[in-house]
Amino acid sequence: MAVDYKPILSSMPPKPGVYMFVDQNGTIIYVGKAKNLKKRVSSYFAKNQSGKTTVMLKRAVNIKHIVVNTEEDALLLENNMIKEYRPRYNILLKDDKTYPWICVKNENIPRVFLTRNYVKDGSTYFGPYTSTSMARTLLDLIRKLYQLRSCNLSLTPAGISSGKFKVCLEYHIGNCKAPCVGSQTKEEYDNGINQIKNILRGNISTVKEHLKEMMKRYAGEMRFEEAHAVKEKLDILSGFQLKSTIVGTVIRNVDVFGIAEDDTDTYVSYLKVVDGAVIQVFTLSMKSVVAEEKESLLSFAITEIRKRVSSDSPEIIVPFRPDMSLEGIKYTVPRKGDKLRLLELAEKNALYFKLEQKKRREAVKPKDRTSQNLEKMKADFQLADLPVHIECFDNSNIMGSYPVAACVVFRNGKPSKKEYRHFNIKSVDGPNDFASMEEVVYRRYKRLMEEKRSLPQLIIVDGGKGQLSSAVKSLARLGLENRVAVVGIAERLEEIFFPNDPVPLYLDKNSVSLKIVQQLRDEAHRFGISFHRNKRSAGMVGSELDNIKGIGPKSKELLLSNLGSVAVIRKTPVEKITELIGQKKSALLSDYFKNNPIKSYDL
Repeated sequence: MAVDYKPILSSMPPKPGVYMFVDQNGTIIYVGKAKNLKKRVSSYFAKNQSGKTTVMLKRAVNIKHIVVNTEEDALLLENNMIKEYRPRYNILLKDDKTYPWICVKNENIPRVFLTRNYVKDGSTYFGPYTSTSMARTLLDLIRKLYQLRSCNLSLTPAGISSGKFKVCLEYHIGNCKAPCVGSQTKEEYDNGINQIKNILRGNISTVKEHLKEMMKRYAGEMRFEEAHAVKEKLDILSGFQLKSTIVGTVIRNVDVFGIAEDDTDTYVSYLKVVDGAVIQVFTLSMKSVVAEEKESLLSFAITEIRKRVSSDSPEIIVPFRPDMSLEGIKYTVPRKGDKLRLLELAEKNALYFKLEQKKRREAVKPKDRTSQNLEKMKADFQLADLPVHIECFDNSNIMGSYPVAACVVFRNGKPSKKEYRHFNIKSVDGPNDFASMEEVVYRRYKRLMEEKRSLPQLIIVDGGKGQLSSAVKSLARLGLENRVAVVGIAERLEEIFFPNDPVPLYLDKNSVSLKIVQQLRDEAHRFGISFHRNKRSAGMVGSELDNIKGIGPKSKELLLSNLGSVAVIRKTPVEKITELIGQKKSALLSDYFKNNPIKSYDL
């Protein structure tokens, strides 16, 4: 029964807010924001909605809403509700990796280090950094400029004043000034920490001015060695700033967002720019379950990223205006100049990230899927090892004539056709699939053992208990009964039989394990039947009867047309043969068979 939404829509106010589609279980399945709730929610019931949006509307039985004061409040509330409720039809954040942060630890004598764990303990975190190399470059710069402690000691004021600590190797090689023993004052150490925070915020100019003043003061006081040390720091900082500067220093403090899309995902790349230098890069990957406008996706990404990086930039450079405004924030869509260069850089980063993700999916997913399938097969069949090498056997004959067998080989879930093998049945007369299976399994693995080649982790035989027992018998004769797993598949109900187990395994028809076994069975059947047809065709023009002097083409045709094959002719009574071709030729045939018995395989 279709839900009547008219009363709900009529009660929707034309104000900013958040709306929620709710299913029959009371579960929120979609959260959206709106400048005008009435107008936005009504748009869902217009024609030409996407397929996924239509499915969502069919599942919804109610629409709830929350009115807020501003567009910004609506944007923030939507973001928080999506994270809390995780509605199935909302934007999915796909950046599942933990990005690094630079942490200035909340300690008496703070440490500065790289971490992937954001802990709310009062410490100051800078990041996250998409590029670990960028984070490490900043850390290397900091260590060149400032002599910081790297130990994990709890340097409390009481501990330092009591003299419980001793200097370490880092002090002796000049990497630390030993605040642990009072060789460096807390005031001096904290001054360096404040400068480090400015550098990480991108305020390099402020740090440079401070260092210039310090250098002048040291020079005025005739402390030339100290002045020279400060000058070296200035040179390092200037070199870093020169390498980092993308545009002129006219651009002070802006956030830049570039966007790229493919068939399934949207990628938004963020650049934090201070004094014309990019000091932070971050890319967010999102997946839209229902059709979302690009303006809405950009709004969501801006809110999410600025929240993560704690950005307070008053200006945001974007390729187009988002669908929501932020109080005190200026949106700029550049058409030329330095700001356009920054936007192009952000869009290039988003594009590169998209291509990287595509390559990663193409390279990793097939391998992962294959491994998962084989792991599932290992579990279903209770195998000791992962079945990366599987072989399957199938017999083919028509009323016992032209009997053949086939063996197909799969490695890592894929056919290895160069290892496929055909077998002519040598020791079996008539339609005896059990004996034929026993012969070919014995021959196959006797040869592999003689040639010292690897054995499969799993053998599959096409057939039920009888064929499986025959295969097990041959494996036992070769001493392989407990070394190689073997199963049989019965075609009628697709049962999986195990040795010495009367109860078959019934796998779900959609089971990955069953599909792999079926693929092997079908491939073995295809390979075997083609060989059988070729052999049968050849048998119509040439046979063992050609070797018997006195048996001409007409006699041969009579015998084969009535009896089918040489194997059947061998077992046919002499009287029957005489009726077909006469006593003289029957005697020739009998003498030949006595002198040329059937060759048996080595048992």
